Amino acid sequence: MVSVEEASSIVFSHLFEPRLETVAFAEAVDKVLAETIVADRDFPPFDRVSMDGIAISFVEWEAGRRIFSVQDIQAAGMKQKSLGDRQHCLEVMTGAILPTGADAVIPYEDIEINDGSATILIEKVRLGQNVHKQGQDAKALSVLLEPGILLSPAEIALLAAVGKSNVQVFAYPSTAIVSSGDELVAVQDTPEPHQIRRSNTFAIQSAMKTMGWEGTVWHLPDNREQMLDTVKRISASFDIIILSGGVSKGRFDFVPEVLEEVGITKLFHRVNQRPAKPFWFGVSKKGTIVFALPGNPVSTFMCFYRYIKPWLFRSVGVKNNTMKAVLAKDFSFAGSLVYFLQVSVQNENGMLMAYPVEGGGSGDFANLKNVDGFLELPSHKEKFLTGEVFPYIPFR
Repeated sequence: MVSVEEASSIVFSHLFEPRLETVAFAEAVDKVLAETIVADRDFPPFDRVSMDGIAISFVEWEAGRRIFSVQDIQAAGMKQKSLGDRQHCLEVMTGAILPTGADAVIPYEDIEINDGSATILIEKVRLGQNVHKQGQDAKALSVLLEPGILLSPAEIALLAAVGKSNVQVFAYPSTAIVSSGDELVAVQDTPEPHQIRRSNTFAIQSAMKTMGWEGTVWHLPDNREQMLDTVKRISASFDIIILSGGVSKGRFDFVPEVLEEVGITKLFHRVNQRPAKPFWFGVSKKGTIVFALPGNPVSTFMCFYRYIKPWLFRSVGVKNNTMKAVLAKDFSFAGSLVYFLQVSVQNENGMLMAYPVEGGGSGDFANLKNVDGFLELPSHKEKFLTGEVFPYIPFR
């Protein structure tokens, strides 16, 4: 049995090597950028008016002028106009290019316009006020985005702004999500009293979708020969296999031996943790990576967020910052295992407080509806006190 740290080290030392793919920028959200994005011109590309109002020559204000004749109007999208007389002003709209000869904008709420003249009502005006200067945000050819960024709507806007209609991203691995067990029936079926509907594979598939990662769902019966045949086909067709169930020590838990028979080399089996002690991990010579997770739903769920999600992000260069939370209530756990405590979290006075929501064990997946994530409690102690800080693994 390996420690959690050893298991993490082994998993992270066998990263997937992603290929590149080109996608339309509007379809790139939740994908990971694989190229450097530079500004194609200054941002903003001109001195931009940032408030509706009038544009004036500041030297006239400094000289004591408070009333300016309205010469013209400069709307957003119009070609640049010019302030022909410094004693005049132009009405300007937010987003418009600043007229030449003008260098300060006074908003409408600080002026009064009557009979073609604008009177400034405030006592202080600054040179350049309400003007978003050309190149203030970024200079032409400066780097805006670097590879390894998980693209959010904010980055999609940047791609649009620089005219990047197609963008290179890292392609996620082709992935099979596999359940096993004769007790499991299809979602649409009515289970017999001794059966349950499949749910783990769909939890994993849904978790992957929140990352922009797609997976194909399979199911294996508790029949060694049928399992062997199906796993051979799966391993030949997919980069990654995520299995749920059949990895413990039961008489029908064939998964570990079947995996090794099809050429997946075991790198560890059993981790010093609760839940999910029977976690199995292996790699084939051709690079197929297998995560074989215990079938109890909470075990499967925890392993995905503790090991698989950070493994995938690390494979494509996304920095994974460890979150921490404050234990909000005393908790005790007897045993020399790392314990992943189910918690609900609340932000209280700027601190993320984690409240234990234990549930009925690793089989009680209904309890997850009340849970926001897992608090990773170390193996070297049994009593955990209010106010102590621990790593926090969110899934909401």
